[in-house]
Amino acid sequence: AQLVESGGGLVQPGGSLRLSCAASGFTFRSFAMRWYRQAPGKERELVAHIYSNGGETNYANSVKGRFTVSRDNAKNTAYLQMNSLKPEDTAVYYCNCPTISAWGQGTQVTVSS
Repeated sequence: AQLVESGGGLVQPGGSLRLSCAASGFTFRSFAMRWYRQAPGKERELVAHIYSNGGETNYANSVKGRFTVSRDNAKNTAYLQMNSLKPEDTAVYYCNCPTISAWGQGTQVTVSS
C-alpha cells in the first residue's frame, strides 16, 4: 500500500490550498481515510476523517467550517480543501488509511505573510 500527498506550499493568511492523496496497492474505495497534521514541537493531530463512500465526514474543531475532506474513489484519491488559512495551520499534512495503517510521506503547508 502506498499513499502520496501533494499540493502543499506557502500561502498567505486567508488563502486556500487543496491537498491530494493518491492511493495505490489496496482497495481504496473500501476504506475510510484521514488527514493528520503535525506542527513543529507538537503532537500529530487528526484533522479530518471521511468514510469509504464519502457520505460522512468528521473534522477537528480547529478546522471545522474552513476545511473540507472529499474523495474520488474512481481516481483512488482523497482531497483536503483548506480555505481561510491561518498561521496556526502551518504543519506537515499527512494522509492515512487507519484500517491498514498506511501513511503518506507528508506535504508541508506554510501560512505566512
